[in-house]
This record gives sequence, C-alpha cells and structure tokens, in this order.
Amino acid sequence: MCWVTVPVLPEPATPSLRPQLIASDLDGTLLRHDKTVSPRTAAALAAATAAGIRVVFVTGRPARWMEVVSEHLHGEGVAICGNGAAVVDLRNDARLIEVRPLPRENALAVVHALRTAAPGTTFAVERTIGIHQEPGYPPMTMDPAIEVAPVDKLLAEGDTYRGAPVLKLLAHHDTLAPDAFLTLARETTGRWAESTRSSPSALLEISAPGVSKATTLALRCERAGIDPSRVVAFGDMPNDLEMLTWAGTGYAMANAHPAVLAATAHHTDTNENDGVAQTIERLLLLPT
Repeated sequence: MCWVTVPVLPEPATPSLRPQLIASDLDGTLLRHDKTVSPRTAAALAAATAAGIRVVFVTGRPARWMEVVSEHLHGEGVAICGNGAAVVDLRNDARLIEVRPLPRENALAVVHALRTAAPGTTFAVERTIGIHQEPGYPPMTMDPAIEVAPVDKLLAEGDTYRGAPVLKLLAHHDTLAPDAFLTLARETTGRWAESTRSSPSALLEISAPGVSKATTLALRCERAGIDPSRVVAFGDMPNDLEMLTWAGTGYAMANAHPAVLAATAHHTDTNENDGVAQTIERLLLLPT
C-alpha cells in the first residue's frame, strides 16, 4: 500500500488584541436576506461600541439607502458609501463629509470602451443627488430614476445635474456571466476607472481610479491613528475583497463569493446565521 502524507495546515492566526475598529459590509454580510439587522447582531454592534471599538458600515449602497442601519448607530455614525466614493454622517441626515467622484471624462471613456467590448451594455449614473439611467437599464426597485436618457446626455458637460458629482457608473448586461463581465471591464477600462460588482447579476459598479472600500477606509483609519493591524473587516462579494485583504483581519462570510472565500484566511458563518455577531462576540473576549 502506498501512503500519501497530507500536510496539516495551521489555522489562520486570529487577533491577539481586541480591534480598534470593525468595518462591515451590509448586504449579504451584516444584513439578513430580508434586509434587517437581527437582534443578536444589533446587540453585538452595541456591545462593540460600548467596549470602545469604532464600528463603520462600508457599503456599495448610496447614502439614501442607509435607513436599514439608522437604528443601530451607537457611535459616531460615519459610514462609507458607494464603494468608497462617499463618506457620510448618518446622524446628520446622511450629510456628505467627503466625496471621491468619478470624473466625467473617465466615465465617458468607460462607456465607449464597454459599448465596443460588450455590445448591449446599458448604463446608469449614480450622483450624490440620486440615480439617472438609460431607457434600457433595468428599473431600480429602491427608488425611481431622476432622469431617463442616453448615457452620453446624462454625462454631458453643462447638463442640469453637472454640479452633483458622479459617485459611480453602473453597467448592466443581459446575457454575459457576471464574473466574465467584470473581467472584461477590468481589462478594457482599467486605465480610467475601478470596476467591481456586488450583485448576483451582470451589474458592474465603476468608480474613480484608486477608489474602493479599502482606500477610503484606509484614509479614515490613518486620520484616526488606527493601524490596519487593529482593524477587523467583514464582507461577501468582490467589492469587499480589497477591504478584507487590507484589514489586519478580514472575515469572509460563509455565503461569500468563491473568489472572496479563496482569498481570505478567516471565514465566519452566513449572514442569515449572524456570522458577524458571532465573531464580534469572540473578539470582545480579547484583551485590549
């Protein structure tokens, strides 16, 4: 009989100290499938804040979609929205604190490149005041578009909404596989923008060069004097991946995208089973 030795890999190192900051994605991570915060998760967030840990929600959502966590602001209430394009004060009517906009010229270059590489792509423009979309773009369920028009008009210089910065360009395709669409976008538009995704459909979220959840969170932590090693982050989709790998300890949800699970050493339970809360409860047992 031939024996094969299978190496025993060590468990990934867990934090030895209580974190100074917890950064959590919302959809598919902190929120359950019905878009609510469970009682256990709410209690864990409150306990973390009471223990002196900053809790920051870091999401692809626009500021106007943050009501889901409005009852769970136990600290300063600052959130990072739009995949890092906006920092908002949730305690002050989601007032914009900082904006990292996508330049109009970059957005137009992305539109033209994707139209060539993936015919049939339709677009929407997420501005600080709301969303604008092309006629063929899937209608939004959360709120209606402010304007429906061809994307070149929506991005035209001197248009009605020129004073409202563009946070994200959204690109949708009816037939391409979501990951294939993302790969194509990164290959063809990477010089002008950052492309990622968080939807199960072929829907891309396109931000300014260098803008991601990770880079905006890093800026906030640097200003607060918090080292990445003292940050714990949670996420589930490709738009969380940079944040999970930047943080000293990044946890992928058990329901996460396969690429996120493969790239992170730490995993926790699903969003339905309060995976974030389970981990926070353990973190609170650590010394400061």
